[in-house]
Amino acid sequence: MTLPAKAAAAPMIRENITDLIAFAAVAEERSFTRAAARLNVSQSALSHTIKGLEQRLGLRLLTRTTRSVAPTLEGEDLLATLNPCFERIENRLQALNDTLDEPTGTVRIVAVEYAIESILWPKLSPMLKKHPGVNVELVMEYEYTDLAQSRCDAGVRYGDQVAEGMIAMRIGPDERMICVGAPTYFAACKEPQEPSELTEHACINLRLSNHGALYAWEFEDAEGNEINVKVKGQATFNTINSVLRAAIDGHGLACVPERLAKPHLDSGALMTCLDDYCPSFPGFHLYYPSRQRSSSAFQVVLDALREPN
Repeated sequence: MTLPAKAAAAPMIRENITDLIAFAAVAEERSFTRAAARLNVSQSALSHTIKGLEQRLGLRLLTRTTRSVAPTLEGEDLLATLNPCFERIENRLQALNDTLDEPTGTVRIVAVEYAIESILWPKLSPMLKKHPGVNVELVMEYEYTDLAQSRCDAGVRYGDQVAEGMIAMRIGPDERMICVGAPTYFAACKEPQEPSELTEHACINLRLSNHGALYAWEFEDAEGNEINVKVKGQATFNTINSVLRAAIDGHGLACVPERLAKPHLDSGALMTCLDDYCPSFPGFHLYYPSRQRSSSAFQVVLDALREPN
């Protein structure tokens, strides 16, 4: 006996939901490998799932090459429909969780290594012990990240770098980038008196992201005019701790956060130069979209990170 159209369609819809989640993961990650890790399934099983979905729909949803995976036009259209639906479902499930007495949920925050190690983890570690139902994922990234694209709830930037339209909350004190070098370096090279003289020195570069430009060292003169210097040297890193290590080892001058360098300045492993050209600026702020719904987990994270007045 043939089932009515609506009754026959229901099992297919339920079957497709899991497959649609798999498709969205591959389309967002642009990689079967990363999507499989995200979904905690094997790559072959994921590939089989996507092929089955495409066959049932009669559409090619993904374009596959040996190096990349990208949604087709039909895939992009489907993804644009799915994401708002999945978001509403997740928000509803989170709202149900919020009725519990104990905060629960996962909060993903993207930040640079220095912010994670000096601000986020020291403040969040005690909170996690107090609230076992709250999970925190800290994502290290140097480039400016789109929160929606990276599936992060919040990010961390210096106060003067937070984009318009974002809610910003101070989570750390004012900062200052300083120029440092090892005593052995200054013994062999004349100390620079002005930022322009850095071009004559061996300097340790920081690349802001895997595919980004090198960080231009930022200074300010007595009149408040900005001075940016592009430096050169043998060593380049994409993490600030590695830059600091190279400076301690005597490979040249480095531009690093003063708080990060302070223990090594106190021990004599590093010395400063160009201090008069290194101004303070607003410290780390947590930022998130104004539409961000404050879940119980997100709220306890905010409370833990908020900088006292």
